[in-house]
Amino acid sequence: MRLGDGPSDNFEDRTGQGGSGFGGLGGGGNALGCLLPLVMSRFGLGGVLVLVVGYFLLSSLGGLGGGGGMLPSGSPQRTAPSGQSTLTADSRRILVGTLESTDATWGKIFEANGQKYVEPKLVAYTSGTQTACGFGQAAAGPFYCPNDAKIYVDPSFFSELSQRFGAPGDAAAAYVIAHEVGHHVQDLLGTLNDANQLQARGSKTEGNAVQVRVELQADCYAGVWAASARDAKGSIIEPGDVEEAMRAAEAVGDDTLQKQAQGYAVPDSFTHGSSAQRQAAFQQGFKAANPAACRF
Repeated sequence: MRLGDGPSDNFEDRTGQGGSGFGGLGGGGNALGCLLPLVMSRFGLGGVLVLVVGYFLLSSLGGLGGGGGMLPSGSPQRTAPSGQSTLTADSRRILVGTLESTDATWGKIFEANGQKYVEPKLVAYTSGTQTACGFGQAAAGPFYCPNDAKIYVDPSFFSELSQRFGAPGDAAAAYVIAHEVGHHVQDLLGTLNDANQLQARGSKTEGNAVQVRVELQADCYAGVWAASARDAKGSIIEPGDVEEAMRAAEAVGDDTLQKQAQGYAVPDSFTHGSSAQRQAAFQQGFKAANPAACRF
């Protein structure tokens, strides 16, 4: 992908700062996690665990480790004294370049519909960090917090995506970021709130099905962004990029991950959708190039 490397007012680098402990909303703590007044959606390999207890309880999952490794470009993640950034230039380029591109895409789409797009913030961190949704951990994978309209990413996630799950490349990483931006779009449009209410009224299985719909729509929105980035003047999409994104969508399907982990899939437990569903959702958005095609 031809991503720019300019600065962004919407990007915050917390890498090298580390993090420990759990923070609650309003300064309170909770040994199990944190209470969420809205759906907090994670890209996560291994899925999202949602417990309905009046609010949504974020439970730490042990899917991915937060260790270092190789970024999509092959550049090693550096170590540095606490408080100093460990973000490589290539990683920053992917994160900031994709964020700037998604801002441009959704800004135009919202404007065409008579609305103002409020740009999200993107935070790169190491291992764990405080958020307005409580304490975020790298083990959860990239996630969007609606309470502060920020996307949180530990760049080591892309090492896991590449090395453990066979989905390397800048475009695969960009797809992940665009998916999380899709959750921000859902937040602005009220979809996350609607999903929250549906989950609160349903059973665990019904709640999982709602979460799958949320995630597939975010995948579809990522496809809309890819189509816009391809068609824009000075396109950043290069040959093979869409295929990279599709491989990433396949790699993180619930059925694929469950079969790798336990040898079989349990559809009622899916929280993000099967590999085929995630690929189809991305393709739907990409082919239509219109968010109206991405139904919740």
